[in-house]
Amino acid sequence: MSDISIRITDREGIVHEVFAPTDMSMNLMEIIRSYELAEDGSIGICGGMAMCASCQVYIIKGEALLQPMGDEEEAMLSEAFHVKENSRLGCQIPIKEEIEGLEIRIAPYP
Repeated sequence: MSDISIRITDREGIVHEVFAPTDMSMNLMEIIRSYELAEDGSIGICGGMAMCASCQVYIIKGEALLQPMGDEEEAMLSEAFHVKENSRLGCQIPIKEEIEGLEIRIAPYP
């Protein structure tokens, strides 16, 4: 079992250093939910299917560590609110050793 460290700034601006397991096939949205870093019912509404953008995050550090954005993620972000150049969907970021040190900020909820 191997855990990685991720720095997450919540919607109130509080920074959290969290540890995420790389051996459980989780994604960033699930980590945010498991640490309860967003209001209940305001993240992962679609269950991680890239269909709602409630798990949108801004990549602060480590964008080069991530897999390229897929067509579904890009399409969803093209319709979402509060989108920036560094926006990604947390449900589309798998927890892998390669993203050790990633820093993100949770986007505002519509």
